[in-house]
Amino acid sequence: MLRSACCGVTIAFVIFVVAVAQASEQPASTAESHPQLKVPSAARAHPGFDVKAAVDAYLATIPPDKKARSDAYFEGGYWLLLWDFLYSSVVMMLLLATGLSARMRDLAERITRRKPLQTAIYFAEFLLLTTVLQSPLLVYEGYFREHKYGLATQTFGPWMRDQVVGLAVGLVAGCLLVPFLFGIVRKLGRSWWVWGAIAAIVFNMFAAMIAPVYIFPLFNTYTKLNDAKVRDSILSMARANGIPVTEVYQVDASRQSTRVSANVSGFLGTERITLNDNLLKRCSPEAIQSVMGHEMGHYVLNHALKGTMFFGILSVAAFAFVNWALLWSLARWGEGWGVRGIGDVAVVPLAALWFSIFFFVLTPLTNSYTRMEEYEADIFGINASAQPDGEAEVDLLLGDYRKLDPGRWEEIVFFDHPSGRTRITAAMRWKAEHLPAADRVGQSGPATP
Repeated sequence: MLRSACCGVTIAFVIFVVAVAQASEQPASTAESHPQLKVPSAARAHPGFDVKAAVDAYLATIPPDKKARSDAYFEGGYWLLLWDFLYSSVVMMLLLATGLSARMRDLAERITRRKPLQTAIYFAEFLLLTTVLQSPLLVYEGYFREHKYGLATQTFGPWMRDQVVGLAVGLVAGCLLVPFLFGIVRKLGRSWWVWGAIAAIVFNMFAAMIAPVYIFPLFNTYTKLNDAKVRDSILSMARANGIPVTEVYQVDASRQSTRVSANVSGFLGTERITLNDNLLKRCSPEAIQSVMGHEMGHYVLNHALKGTMFFGILSVAAFAFVNWALLWSLARWGEGWGVRGIGDVAVVPLAALWFSIFFFVLTPLTNSYTRMEEYEADIFGINASAQPDGEAEVDLLLGDYRKLDPGRWEEIVFFDHPSGRTRITAAMRWKAEHLPAADRVGQSGPATP
């Protein structure tokens, strides 16, 4: 999670692209049949319906060995979050302490006298070198670990192709963005961090706008959903909620992963609702409707705009912190590292380190914000689709790689989506309040997550 004043936005974008997009060469097949919705007896509508009993019944459908594997995978991610932070910090300090960063700057200066080109050359050196140095963790986490837990279907060659394409996207974007950011630093001096944060926000908005049209297709094939039964129910729900869409898209994610997912991507006119083919193959029509209702909730509730505002404010705070931290660090060790000042491109590893520290410490805050938006979309989706059992079904499938029943503080700190128990509880609470009057007699009332 490297975010520096000069290259952090680009690196974050590379990570984002690699995380959400997988390579493909052929269109995804259209699912024509779907599994039937299965509702545990305790979760069926009946007199005395109990929310907690219904939730427990759904969670009990997961075999103990499968639950243990999911818990191990997700809990292992807690440690990887720490190791990623520490490993990247060591890499950044290595570049500074050994003088590598200064020597990369010197090489760029020998190649050309033009500052923008020097900065672009340095960034290319920096991105390539740090990618190579951090590749052991990347390969383990992105390939071997995913296969170990049965979540990946991609062989090593195509997987590596994805990483190379993602790296190329980051390289092109960075060589355009980083010289502009350093131009701000050199021209504005002490106030650089204000305008640097604004530039970062604008870049993220631009990246979100063009990604669905120009970036994601580099990794996946997006096709219009032709399954009329599924498509028409989704479009009907969209019209009912005032969403001006005429098409639903699917993506061939099954070539790379077994995960079910959908998303709303895009910004300022490029918004697109997409579901992956795993969702079509593994979910009942009720579950698909619930998922798409959730994604529509993001659109109706303006989560893209709100998220931009939230992380924009956070970016300003981050740039202000890094400005202070850079001045403090360079006053003490800058000469020994061969870094001439904030305007020297050789400062990039130090800036990356301080940004990494800032966002690592704030992980519970950023997780809580995104988790809040996801919960809001859950509630909207249940109301829009009226499919609480469909919601429960897909929540259990998400349990393939997300811990279903964490502790309270565990969920607050580590979860960027609500846990399976929280989501199924919301669905069963909705169901309890919409039962026929005769079935409500004697019910115990809604339970809390």
